[in-house]
Amino acid sequence: MSEVYQDNWINLEEAAAYMGVTKDTVRNWIKKTDIPAHKVGKLWKFKRSELDEWIKSGKSAI
Repeated sequence: MSEVYQDNWINLEEAAAYMGVTKDTVRNWIKKTDIPAHKVGKLWKFKRSELDEWIKSGKSAI
């Protein structure tokens, strides 16, 4: 799989599965932290590379 393909936008459910947490946890992070989430219409979208950087920065440890 190419790096470009892996960095496509994923939805909230996919982001939760990617990080090994529940959808509710991701929703709480959206409200309470600076998780890199992007609102597209009514949907939240994420890029894996941005999530990886956010996790590496330690900001996910709230």
